[in-house]
Amino acid sequence: MSNKCESCWMPLSKDPGVSGNDKYCSYCFQNGEFIYKGTEMKEFQKHAYEGMVSHGMNKLVAKFFTWMIKFAPRWRKN
Repeated sequence: MSNKCESCWMPLSKDPGVSGNDKYCSYCFQNGEFIYKGTEMKEFQKHAYEGMVSHGMNKLVAKFFTWMIKFAPRWRKN
């Protein structure tokens, strides 16, 4: 089991919900499917940033975590 979500790179230990999957957090994966259905990393980063800020995260910290998403397995180019 990975210790970070393979989509948004959030530590799974910080996940407040239940995703039903050991690779993805509940913000990214619910009911057997991804919440963000698209395939564009930049669009997902925007979606993730807005979610972090709406949950009270500092905007500068949210920008850093959003930048880190490109290292998550779901978005890495092989």
